[in-house]
Amino acid sequence: MVLHFALASVPSGQGLKQFGELGLAFVLSSFIGIEREWRQKSAGLRTHTLVGLGAALFLIISKYGFSDVLGPRVVLDPSRVAAQIVTGIGFIGGGLIFVRRDAVRGLTTAAVVWLTAAVGMACGAGLPILALVVTGGHFIVVLAFPYIAARLPRSRWTPSLLQVSYEDGREVLREVLLTCTQQNFAVSRLQVERASEPADAADQNQRVISAERIVTVLLEVQGTGSVPKLAARLANIEGIVSVNAGDVNELSD
Repeated sequence: MVLHFALASVPSGQGLKQFGELGLAFVLSSFIGIEREWRQKSAGLRTHTLVGLGAALFLIISKYGFSDVLGPRVVLDPSRVAAQIVTGIGFIGGGLIFVRRDAVRGLTTAAVVWLTAAVGMACGAGLPILALVVTGGHFIVVLAFPYIAARLPRSRWTPSLLQVSYEDGREVLREVLLTCTQQNFAVSRLQVERASEPADAADQNQRVISAERIVTVLLEVQGTGSVPKLAARLANIEGIVSVNAGDVNELSD
C-alpha cells in the first residue's frame, strides 16, 4: 500500500520515452557542438550540448511536470515554457555576436545555438524525426553552403575592406588608388591613420623602414573584380609594407 502510494505520487513523464528523448537531444546537440568545436568557434561542444539538453528538459517539464496539480478546474498550456525557451536563447545568442569595426562576428554561431535549442525542444516534444532532419540540415548549411556561396557571382555593390601600410613620402597612395581603378574597383571610403607599431618594418625588398614613416590606410572598395588579386597587385607596389583584405560585411563566427 505504501509503495503504491509512493508511485502514485510521482509525476508522470519520467519513463523510458522521456529518457530516450533526453538521450536523443544529448546526441544530436553533441554532433552539432563537435562541428563548432572542430571549427574552433566561441561556442563549442559543451555549449551546444548543454543548450540542446536543457531545452529538451524544459519542454518535458512543461509537458509533464505539472500533471500532479491538474484537475477539473486546473488547465495548463504545455507550450508556455517552449515560448520562454525561444526568448531566453535569444539572450545567449546576443552575447555571442560582436562587431569589430565594420565586421560582424559570431552571427552564425548564435544562429546555430538557437537551432540547437530547437533540436532539443523537438526531442523533448517527442518529434525525433524532425530533430534528425533539422540536425542534418545544419550540417548541410555549415559544410556545403560556404562552397556554394564562394562560387556565386560577386555583386559590384558588396563592399570589401583593404588595410594598406606603406612608407610615407613616396606618393604610394596615388599608385594604390590607380591600381584599384585598373582592377575594376571604386573606392567608396578612405581613412588614413598613422601607424602605431613600436617596432620597425620591412617592405617587399626587405628594406628596414622606421615605424614613424609607416602610414596605414583603410580603403572600402566596391567592384566585380577579385579582392585577393587586388591585394596581390597592391603588395607589389614599391613602398608597400603590408596589405590585408576582408569583406566589410563578413559573417564569421
